Amino acid sequence: MRVFLEQRRMRKFIHVDMDAFYASVEQRDDPTLRGRPVVVAWRGQRSVVCAASYEARQFGVRSAMPAVRAERLCPDAVFVAPDFARYKAVSRQVREILLRHTDLVEPLSLDEAYLDVTEPKSGLASATAIAKTIRAQIREETQLTASAGVAPAKFLAKIASDWRKPDGLFVIRPHEVLDFLAPLPVARIHGVGKVTDGRLAALGIRTIAELRAFDARALEAQFGRYGRRLSELAHGIDRGEVRPDRPTQSISSEDTFAEDVPLAATEPMIRDLAARTWAATRRTERVGRTVVLKLKTREFRILTRSRTPEAPPHSADELTAIALALREQIALPTTTLYRLVGVGLANFCDPDDTPTQPPLFA
Repeated sequence: MRVFLEQRRMRKFIHVDMDAFYASVEQRDDPTLRGRPVVVAWRGQRSVVCAASYEARQFGVRSAMPAVRAERLCPDAVFVAPDFARYKAVSRQVREILLRHTDLVEPLSLDEAYLDVTEPKSGLASATAIAKTIRAQIREETQLTASAGVAPAKFLAKIASDWRKPDGLFVIRPHEVLDFLAPLPVARIHGVGKVTDGRLAALGIRTIAELRAFDARALEAQFGRYGRRLSELAHGIDRGEVRPDRPTQSISSEDTFAEDVPLAATEPMIRDLAARTWAATRRTERVGRTVVLKLKTREFRILTRSRTPEAPPHSADELTAIALALREQIALPTTTLYRLVGVGLANFCDPDDTPTQPPLFA
């Protein structure tokens, strides 16, 4: 009876991810770009890649990469200036398709979303059937492809959607979860970046099976509450729910230095993080008004500085300039060393609610 009740409570999640979205829209709308390495980015020393076609990705080009590096990696790439109004229009079209099947749709960006299809509106027999139908409708109505993952947990659905990209569908059934996760590297878990991956490696943990076998209390001692969550995810446990129409409130990027550094040495990292954050904001329709700089000292003291300019930043350059100016507000002794830095945008609102002014770097 208990097993039966557990099965009744089992939820069904789909993660839908458009394939190389911005680049695919450009290739769809301009037949001369099809089959060619397309990089969606402005040219320039400080520009970053917004998206890359799969042809460009074969050369190592990736989103948020400096455009100059992308050009070095793929000299024959076709650079196309981004047209976010067009991408957002297509994103709304895809959203309408998703909403035919469930009201529980949680957009993560313009090109991906979670769906809870435990009780679908469309009456299809299974989550797999729904995912197949969604992909077919997207292809027919937008002439674009999407990959999808189906699973009994949100984080698993996201892993699954990446499993057979591009234009693929992968299903993880409840009885397959533990076996599926076991051989995967821990870096496949959302939130495990280079630094956390390195710390886990120092504990002898390289796979999710090894993470699962590690004592949960020891993980919590090493990583705090995130250690407990890591243990749960290794066991396939994710209590996350789909939260529809959750507006973007903040977007940030942060990283830990390999070695603690003085404040003056943080500039390259701040520039890199600002570029990453700016690239991430291009995937939402809302606009961030407040720039936030976060620093963590060697002693784990967290410092934040923020500024809300008269008009939101118009470019990665403006975001970087404000973040570097916020750094000047740190008044700790010059001997203080820092182990982490982060750059973010907060106080998001709809574009119509934001004041405008000419860009600082026009």
